[in-house]
Amino acid sequence: MNQISHQKILNKKESKEILKAIKDQWGADLKDDYVFLKNDKERVSIANRDIEKIDFERLKVNSVGVYICETQNGIRLSIEGSQLIGPLATKNVLKLEDKPARDWLKGIDIEYKGELRGFLIIQHNDDFLGCGKAVDGKILNHVPKTRRINASD
Repeated sequence: MNQISHQKILNKKESKEILKAIKDQWGADLKDDYVFLKNDKERVSIANRDIEKIDFERLKVNSVGVYICETQNGIRLSIEGSQLIGPLATKNVLKLEDKPARDWLKGIDIEYKGELRGFLIIQHNDDFLGCGKAVDGKILNHVPKTRRINASD
């Protein structure tokens, strides 16, 4: 079994590439005891290795695991991916105060004049809010519209 519906279970080499990219970008050592799955849109999910024991041939399954990142132009973490990697990260984490954090959750790009570049994990207090890309004096917001808070809040 190496395919579940539209997801392909990544082999050891492909999994190590994702783990290395996470280590390089955020300094996080994620354990190698998970299964990574990738769909045709380069979206990566993570699941417990026990799914390898399941025979999916007779089951109708759309997806397995928790969606953690996209790999099209580097590793861009989902909100859940930032929550998994954030506590382990040693670099490229941007800590926001209350007002910018609320703006972030509304889907607004954040002004940024710091030194960090590339994809950053966004943090407010002990919460990890997702991932954004530092470009041209701002952090591009990638919070999906369906997960944003109401702009009037």
